Amino acid sequence: MHASEYLRPEIETMNYPDLEALIDERIRYTIDYAAEHSPFYKKYFREHNVTPGDIKSHEDLLELPVINGQVIRENQPPVTQEFMLKSLDWKDVYTIHETSGTSGTPKSFFLSWDDWKRYAEKYGRIFVSQGFSPGDKLIICASYGMNVGANTMTLAAREVGMSIIPTGKCTFPIRLIQSYKPTGIVGSVFKFLRLARRMKTEGMDPASSSLQRLVIGGESFADESRKYVQELYDCEVYNSYGSTEGTMCGECKALAGLHVPEDIVHLDIHDPRHQRFLPDGEEGHIVLTTLLKPGEKCGSLLINYDTDDTTKVISRSRCSCGRTHMRIKNPWRETETIQIFEVPINRIDIERAVFQPENLPSLTGEYEAFVYGEEENEITLRISVEAEDKDACSIHDISDTIINSILKNKPKLAGSYDEGVFQILIHITGPGGLELHQIRGRPKRLIDRR
Repeated sequence: MHASEYLRPEIETMNYPDLEALIDERIRYTIDYAAEHSPFYKKYFREHNVTPGDIKSHEDLLELPVINGQVIRENQPPVTQEFMLKSLDWKDVYTIHETSGTSGTPKSFFLSWDDWKRYAEKYGRIFVSQGFSPGDKLIICASYGMNVGANTMTLAAREVGMSIIPTGKCTFPIRLIQSYKPTGIVGSVFKFLRLARRMKTEGMDPASSSLQRLVIGGESFADESRKYVQELYDCEVYNSYGSTEGTMCGECKALAGLHVPEDIVHLDIHDPRHQRFLPDGEEGHIVLTTLLKPGEKCGSLLINYDTDDTTKVISRSRCSCGRTHMRIKNPWRETETIQIFEVPINRIDIERAVFQPENLPSLTGEYEAFVYGEEENEITLRISVEAEDKDACSIHDISDTIINSILKNKPKLAGSYDEGVFQILIHITGPGGLELHQIRGRPKRLIDRR
């Protein structure tokens, strides 16, 4: 690999023992920074007799509390008078952000200029690893505003040498593709599907456009849906995983897992009770710790932050792209998982079933699923799918394909299905007929109505 294929070759290809030493050095500085600047951690260290100097390596992080979104909400107004997790003076706060607040009071986050540079560095590395280079033109289909993602990617483009087309939404006019000939778009699976339909309606073949790479950001997806989008556009489709809390991981051209920028954010995999680290290859909760270089400032320092997302470490060995930073499986969100007779079903399980190849000539890929019933009696999983022409579809064939995929993926439910206490009902609607089309913002696709 040539150095030009990395944003920071000396860091991204560092031998792992040296990388581990660098991580531990930054953990020590980060803990010292927390002890000096974070009201939350100052209080915790004092009340629990924790000596910051005793936290010397990532293994020592188990001695510190695991926090989550609820802890953040409980340590900010209106619950407390001050933002207890704000870790710098107001004069050093560059921007203020909030999460969407879909699960309660929005979480507040404060970013210093150092934070912005770290965020941009992470995204810049991801873009370069996916083949983006100076001269590329990238459409950003993510909202600009209190969310950090779109602004971060725009700042990262400066490091890479790309031009940004900041549409903010994927409903931009098709003429932008015809006029500016973008080489990439950042969006979601379903934004790409809808865009492809609009392109075809206006007489433009997505596979013949200027687009060379698509980046899926902000949501998990099934391999089947990635393959379908890939075929629609005849270009590479990459995954990235990011959050306001500081995660930015992404696939490289090898498509062998998402690289974690380990020198900037430390990622541990915890068991559900947060009592131990899980070995590589075992799925558990993603727990993040911001890592600071000596001298850097941080607006909202998070140590041992439980993202409520789940993944596993795929490998810590050198990737075929030459990078040494560990690779993780595409994360999935705990909030998108429900239990049916004590068997977990995630939104991705539904998506995988809908995007089976034999379904896609008839379906648009849009879907939503609802669960009804009572745990001790009958439970019904109702999946609605959208078709361009529902009268031309075979409900029998589509139902069989979806049901067989779910039961194959979740064999523990097969007995309940055979006994009739678990039912899977498939409904086909025409364009715009799903409930989610009436909802503003990002809709939930798997909803428990029990």
